[in-house]
Amino acid sequence: MDPQRLRHSQRPWIRNPVERLTPGIFAFHFRNLRFASGRNRSYICFQVAGEYTLRGVFQNQVTPGPRCHAELCFLSWFRSKGLSPDKHYCVTWFISWSPCRECADQVAQFLEENRNVSLSLKAARLYYFWKLEFQEGLRRLRDLGAQVGIMSFRDFQHCWENFVYNGRMTFKPWKKLHKNYQRLAEILRNAMNLLKENIFIRQFGNQHRVSAPYYRRKTYLCYWVKGSDGSVLDKGCLQNKKKRHAEIRFIDKIKSLALDPHQCYTVICYVTWSPCFTCAQELVDFISHQHHLSLQIFASRLYFHWLWSYQRGLWYLWENQVSVAVMKRPEFEDCWEKFVDHQGRCFPSWDKLDQYSESISRRLRTILTHWSQKNLEDSFRGLQLGAPSPASSRSDSR
Repeated sequence: MDPQRLRHSQRPWIRNPVERLTPGIFAFHFRNLRFASGRNRSYICFQVAGEYTLRGVFQNQVTPGPRCHAELCFLSWFRSKGLSPDKHYCVTWFISWSPCRECADQVAQFLEENRNVSLSLKAARLYYFWKLEFQEGLRRLRDLGAQVGIMSFRDFQHCWENFVYNGRMTFKPWKKLHKNYQRLAEILRNAMNLLKENIFIRQFGNQHRVSAPYYRRKTYLCYWVKGSDGSVLDKGCLQNKKKRHAEIRFIDKIKSLALDPHQCYTVICYVTWSPCFTCAQELVDFISHQHHLSLQIFASRLYFHWLWSYQRGLWYLWENQVSVAVMKRPEFEDCWEKFVDHQGRCFPSWDKLDQYSESISRRLRTILTHWSQKNLEDSFRGLQLGAPSPASSRSDSR
């Protein structure tokens, strides 16, 4: 349905939210089961902080009028309040089911139209989490800056205290609440293609050596595709697979997007290890046939930077208009925000991050300068000055 028509069709049925839920409804409809049969109602416990503070509960509407999911009931009611473009509104949802694809699209459009509204969404359960279209809906919300997560024990406790007629009784968690939370959080992380915090810190850390307990540093490649209007069109995180490096998988992924060749796009990659020479060649070959793409690569560390072939790969990228740079604090923070399941926590950093980044950057500049000079010297040696000798003329003939 057209969004404008949807807004107008909802206006006659704008409802005010209820203040609280009964304990029975909350316990039944917010129980964080992986598969929850018989729970065909959706509830949103919301908080709005901004020009004024609002709080209440919406339920999906069946009658009177057209069916309306809880998310759209909230948007219709929220719009009716008359948002001020000069004020910032922080909206928090504790929702029994994560949004369907249509609702996710409507909420995403609302966020695009109202940049002064930020949304934090915590779901008790994931709605059709195994279907790609529902995963894409959640990813679109995340790409627009919404914080999407699973309700934890503290979230359930907060809802019990603020949105339930609890009779001053304390919240008593149901059986397997913590276990179900971990399962759902893992499902959401996979669906959203997000990294765990400890994996990011270990694999993207730019320290010269791994400290005890020792572990293997693997290749992770996080990418995002930005349109000419600044919108994020796609993003994801890839890892090396057997006989297929992350860079090659990245090329396959970008090809599968079938981007419009008449539009311009910027592709940014954050990678734990700089590409090997073979991957550098593949990246150059790919980008040279995609004139509508601009590729920028930020590496946390340089892979075998003392070996001739790996140095040549870095120079080959740079020579062929592929931007190659070292990740510094802004890139680490951006990668943390876009690709890590950080649950709203700030980038933790680590000791000597800036010092290590500067050291690796100097090394990269030295490599690129060396190969630029070497290439220039080779070009001079290849020049033939003056007329060729009779002997050389005879040797070139067939």
